[in-house]
Amino acid sequence: MIADFHFLRPWWLTGIPAAMLFLWLAARQGDMRIKWRGMIAPQLLDHLISGREHRGGIRPHHWMAMLMAISAIALSGPTWQKELPPFVQDAAALVVAIDLSPTMDAIDVTPSRLERAKLKIDDILASRPAAKTAVIAYAGSAHLVLPLTEDASLIRTYVNSLVTPIMPVGGRNTAAALELAEKTLADEEATGTILLLTDGIDSGSLAAVQSTRRSGLVILGIGTAQGGPVKTADGSFANDANGNRIFAKLDIDALRELRNSETSVATYTADDSDVRWIAQHIRTHFEQRSDAGQTRWRDFGWWLTIPIALLAAFTFRRGGGIRWTGAILAFHMITSADTARAADNWFADAWLTRDQQGRLAYQRGDFPDAADTFADPAWKGASLYRARKFDEALNAFARENTPESWFNQGNCLMQLAKYDAAVAAYEKALAVRKDWIPAKGNLAVAERLAARKKKNESEEPRDPDDDPDQIQFDEKGKQGKKGEVNVAEQAADIWMKNIAVSPAQLLARKFALEAARGAK
Repeated sequence: MIADFHFLRPWWLTGIPAAMLFLWLAARQGDMRIKWRGMIAPQLLDHLISGREHRGGIRPHHWMAMLMAISAIALSGPTWQKELPPFVQDAAALVVAIDLSPTMDAIDVTPSRLERAKLKIDDILASRPAAKTAVIAYAGSAHLVLPLTEDASLIRTYVNSLVTPIMPVGGRNTAAALELAEKTLADEEATGTILLLTDGIDSGSLAAVQSTRRSGLVILGIGTAQGGPVKTADGSFANDANGNRIFAKLDIDALRELRNSETSVATYTADDSDVRWIAQHIRTHFEQRSDAGQTRWRDFGWWLTIPIALLAAFTFRRGGGIRWTGAILAFHMITSADTARAADNWFADAWLTRDQQGRLAYQRGDFPDAADTFADPAWKGASLYRARKFDEALNAFARENTPESWFNQGNCLMQLAKYDAAVAAYEKALAVRKDWIPAKGNLAVAERLAARKKKNESEEPRDPDDDPDQIQFDEKGKQGKKGEVNVAEQAADIWMKNIAVSPAQLLARKFALEAARGAK
């Protein structure tokens, strides 16, 4: 701490000599001998001046000099520790990889290992409001459930729908899950963290896990060393080939081996201490891997406001005040505050910036007030978007010429059903960030909707009162011509058409298509 101690604004330390000069001038002005020295003979002056000037104690100008000196130190910004700027922690992305192997249905943890993992994810989301989170499900294969998103309610919906039978490939392939997680974080400018919720690590993936720890891997083991029976989809319990009931145990040996290799490993707890442990590792990893421009020195000068306030209180004693103090304070308040906002927000303006006040409103869900308060166009646009004021959000995002701004403009245009303009916005974002997966996905959806809209507009309208000439049913289910099927396109159609029906069925179809495509 001593080696790192310095002042952020050292020029304010000139206030200390100014305080000493003020003290000297005040003492000189109060010395009657100095005032009458040129008019009365020195041998008579001592006999003509009363001894009142020699009384001890602290005078008002002493209080004021101390107040000036301490204020100068506070304004100079003493510091010895670094911190993250406001809102930077929100950029720390998290990819949650949840194990959906059959052993996660073991009931040694109530209600089951998988259900307990879902509860932990819910607690983690609550501890990281407005932070980006992605979800991966894996067993013998790994699949992306949701890309990085700030929508916690959407994440909860899909996480709650996860069950072990939806996985198309049996077994456990942790290496595949980690590879997919690293790809998900590849386009993020800020450093991300991978959280693995599992009851064991397959031996073939140990090397991959140990290498991934450098990318920020945290493992939370779900289960007990004693183990428990594994429930099946029909409510019975799983048996082995000999008909004996399977008791799945937490793979303590593999977790211990990883911990010895300095990987961050812990087991679940009944309280939220494991969630706090995960959150601390996310913050620590983000701070360690942050670029130099993403950290700043913490200003400890504000702690000196306590002695400053105490010293200022002494200046209000009867007969001990300095009259011009109140005049200076009133002048500062009148000239430094916007009179339109001073009536309501003068106290907040004195301590928080507009963006900090807007962030507080954003966190409590008051998006209209946050939009009115934010000065940063990106945050203002995000607040307007959450308030469903898409036209105004589009105007706010348009004030910046960045890939993120074009991406957000595309999202606004999608909400306004201006699909052609959205396609152009996403293309401009991809022109700068060529491998941006979220922008590519949104661009594909926008192109599809734009083509569908053009097709609907080109069709001739028909009078709904006209009777049909003939009604036919397609017995073949519109199988069409035999040929090549675009699996990705078909998966997108299924996703869009079934998203409101059943997330579990949707994910099962999506995972099956992805597994079939990977097997080819």
